Amino acid sequence: MEAIRVHEGLAVPLDRANVDTDQIIPKQFLKRIERTGFGQFLFYNWRFDDDGNQRSDFVLNQPEYKEGSILLAGENFGCGSSREHAPWSLLDYGFRVIIAPSFADIFYNNALKNGILPIQMDEEQVHQWIKQAEAKELVLNVNLEEQVIYDEKQQVHFDIPAYHKENLLHGLDDIAITLQHEDKITTFENLKQA
Repeated sequence: MEAIRVHEGLAVPLDRANVDTDQIIPKQFLKRIERTGFGQFLFYNWRFDDDGNQRSDFVLNQPEYKEGSILLAGENFGCGSSREHAPWSLLDYGFRVIIAPSFADIFYNNALKNGILPIQMDEEQVHQWIKQAEAKELVLNVNLEEQVIYDEKQQVHFDIPAYHKENLLHGLDDIAITLQHEDKITTFENLKQA
């Protein structure tokens, strides 16, 4: 997992509440066994019509947001099923940070375990950034170490559990955390076999 300490990126406004995991990555694209390659299917039913043509009115199809890496969303982002493919598709597309008033619990934890920083932020602040990003280019600087988001006029503090913060700062997923104790695991296995 790629570590994240400071991330500066273009904000993409997705002014929708209750975005569920089937909207993030529709079920017909869940046949892959690897974690990569899902970005092309992100928000597929919103990005493309029934003939596979891009919908010009969807934010990710607008040229000014092509390089976006910070997603601004409405409340209850990631609700629905527990599919881990949802954060895989967001990360594969290029999003490293998602800012929303609230997240579904399973999505929140899956995002953290896959190297995405989900930030729960006051709804009024998120709405203000969404409006700014819709009006003109909005670049945000997210400093995980300081737990602060900087925009062109202010700095806004955010909370994150210390355990998740440390894992993201050091790029540790569940496997990497386990491997930190490889010597103890090996000792235990050797004792068990003796």
